[in-house]
Amino acid sequence: MVIIDKKRADHAVEFIQALKHTKGRWAGRPFLLEPWQEKIIRDIFGQIDETGYRKIRTAYMEVARKNGKSELAAAVALYLLFGDGEIGAEIYSAAGDKDQASIVFNVAAQMCRLSGLENRCKILDSTKRIIIPGANSIYRVLSAEHATKHGFNASGIIFDELHAQPNRHLWDVLTSSGGTRTQPLTFTITTAGYDRNSICFEQHDYAERISKGGANDPTFYSAIYSVPDDADWTDEEIWPLANPALGTFRDIREMRTACEKAKVIPAYQNTFRRLYLNQWTSQESRWLDLTKWMESAGEVHEEDLMGEPAYCGLDLSSTIDISAFVMVFPDGEGSYDIWPTFWIPEERIRERSDRDRVHYDTWVRDGFMRTTPGNGIDYRYIRRDIEELGEKFNIREIAFDRWGATEIIQYLEDDGFTVVQFGQGYASMNSPTKELMKLVLGRNLRHGNHPVLTWMADNLVVKQDPAGNLKPDKQKSIEKIDGMVALIMGLDRAIRNQGSIYDERGFITL
Repeated sequence: MVIIDKKRADHAVEFIQALKHTKGRWAGRPFLLEPWQEKIIRDIFGQIDETGYRKIRTAYMEVARKNGKSELAAAVALYLLFGDGEIGAEIYSAAGDKDQASIVFNVAAQMCRLSGLENRCKILDSTKRIIIPGANSIYRVLSAEHATKHGFNASGIIFDELHAQPNRHLWDVLTSSGGTRTQPLTFTITTAGYDRNSICFEQHDYAERISKGGANDPTFYSAIYSVPDDADWTDEEIWPLANPALGTFRDIREMRTACEKAKVIPAYQNTFRRLYLNQWTSQESRWLDLTKWMESAGEVHEEDLMGEPAYCGLDLSSTIDISAFVMVFPDGEGSYDIWPTFWIPEERIRERSDRDRVHYDTWVRDGFMRTTPGNGIDYRYIRRDIEELGEKFNIREIAFDRWGATEIIQYLEDDGFTVVQFGQGYASMNSPTKELMKLVLGRNLRHGNHPVLTWMADNLVVKQDPAGNLKPDKQKSIEKIDGMVALIMGLDRAIRNQGSIYDERGFITL
């Protein structure tokens, strides 16, 4: 049962609205809460439990940039310090680094000066502290080193841009530090991120499960403003879903400029979707536009490819990861059909599905991914499967990365396959990587929307050298891209065996 204490909610709202804005054309004006902001404050501070204390202990707010997150968080910090009735209050601002954590503090300090609260406290800008001597209460900024944060007794924590946390250590230390407080509050503000193994996505996922009835936690409150993943991200009509301040203090003109940039530069699309539409993306900078990739999907049927020349790429994993074998079939008219095969250790499926939040188990069940027995990749089964593929298709060449492939490649040679060593540097990767983009944009790469390959296409990040040469970047691709690496290698061999496309276009050759 939800118990609402209107008096407490009114008190928090009235305190905040007595503060002043600190920046831009709003500077010096009263902090009059917008309806969506007031709802958040009332929901957090107006709900009490059966003992009469505040029920909400964790508040998670996720919204696109430039919607007043820092100002609202600063106001909450000041309320916890001055208005919450906590003697010896300890309020902390934390973030990925001290500079980021200082943003909310700096706003709060200026609010104190503009609103008359500085007469009741000491503001120490040099050490980023606000102290109320008579109450022995303090608000301070913390650095990111978690090892020094044990021993605190936090009554309030302001976590800024949680998506930028490199790990969960600081979160765990701080959120567990208020065990002796009667109503501690962690107030988190962030935009969406791209690392789905992060503490931020964990909190995001927890909020989603609670909202859908998959979990029950009456002490956890969330306010997530985002554009649905399957929506047209260029449609201005849906932008307010992620930008509740649009039309008041959020300027649509800057969003329009950023959107036009994202239309022209695919690598900027994820940045726009993440920062402006608050969508969780697969990585920081997408290289392939997934919409264009899907438009190129077409239909690919196994029976139509039997007996046709195939040029293949083989990307072998470490013992616990995904291995990929991608066959590329030229159609003689400038287009290509793609037929991929993936393997994962059988005993790792559940672990990887839970850890990576990727549907490996569903893909195996539906036949889009194969397994090898045990908890590590067994190359004998990969060899067997490639031999079976060789009986169906006319495999002309197999390009491979020499790392870890010596034994299986020797066996494949003994089986009669032509194998070609393929370097992973710019000299080898540049031309087919650029050609991949051209084929996708021209809708000349038919992949049938194979779910594993499409997932990897969405993950693909490329690295560029000063000369403009490109290659896939496995280190910056948060999720797996093995299938795309294998596709690029197979595509290179297919193009080279057809003639002089690279020479005609002036690309670097081996």
